Amino acid sequence: QVRLVESGGGLVQAGGSLRLSCAASGRALGNYDMGWFRQAAGKEREFVAGISWSGGRRYYADSVKGRFTISRDNPKNTVYLQMNSLKPEDTAVYSCAADRWRRGSTSLSSYEFWGQGTQVTVSS
Repeated sequence: QVRLVESGGGLVQAGGSLRLSCAASGRALGNYDMGWFRQAAGKEREFVAGISWSGGRRYYADSVKGRFTISRDNPKNTVYLQMNSLKPEDTAVYSCAADRWRRGSTSLSSYEFWGQGTQVTVSS
């Protein structure tokens, strides 16, 4: 079983940038497809970005395309989410998740292991 811990969240002004990290322990991260999800207050959790186990395929929600970049460093057991041109509507708790079956999915139900999340707040 893999354990995931996010970091890098915080308060930033609109137009600013943040880089989130997701550190894995327990099993090698290279065994999993990885995803980033977010949940704003009063809303359902939604897919943000995903990356295949090798890093060869990346996919994004339409709302973040061109602004966010997902990447991974398997030897360091870490996945990243670079967030640029942040908007107030990006405010949410961001969580990383792992899919051991490598389905390349944007669905929450495809991900078995989750971190606790990190808060991102974008002020206008």
